[in-house]
Amino acid sequence: MKNFNTVGRLSMVSPSLRLLLIAVLSTGLAGCGIGDPSAVKEHDYGAGQLSKEQASQGLAGQNRETGSLFGPGGLFGSKSDKKDDSGTGVAVNAYLWRASLDTINFIPLVSADPFGGVIITDWYTPAEAPTERMKVQVTILDRELRADGVRVSVFKQQTNPKGGWVDAQVDPHTNTDIENAILTRARQLRIAQGGV
Repeated sequence: MKNFNTVGRLSMVSPSLRLLLIAVLSTGLAGCGIGDPSAVKEHDYGAGQLSKEQASQGLAGQNRETGSLFGPGGLFGSKSDKKDDSGTGVAVNAYLWRASLDTINFIPLVSADPFGGVIITDWYTPAEAPTERMKVQVTILDRELRADGVRVSVFKQQTNPKGGWVDAQVDPHTNTDIENAILTRARQLRIAQGGV
């Protein structure tokens, strides 16, 4: 049985694996604050006595949960960051989101992003106007139920006599009317759930 020392074993590892190992170790050391002079602060505690609070918080008065590995909150975020989640699964106001979907439910959706607060419909041709089609984009701008928390953009096209579709002017009141319908529905949903 051969007896290899550590240097001998390391020389047997492929160069790409060595490079990966060095990168991982460097990243780990960078996350510990090595090379950052503000990472560790020295304090004069008098005769070496630490209060219970200072002893529980560790270096620089920070506890372990607020430490830093690649920035505030660490690699996976701190516990205090996770407590801010309301648990709804939607990053925008839930009443405005639901009301928007209810208001434009007659138009097929292309995408609905509850975290970005954007709903985009497909082109819709009303039965009463077969030479026109419209598309709606609803953007929810706030987590609060506010009058300026929703913005609607309506796009309209008409058939071209030569064939195909051409952009047409949208009545400026159309956007406002849809926004008002969404806000009214959102208030109804809030009242139905016992909100004020």
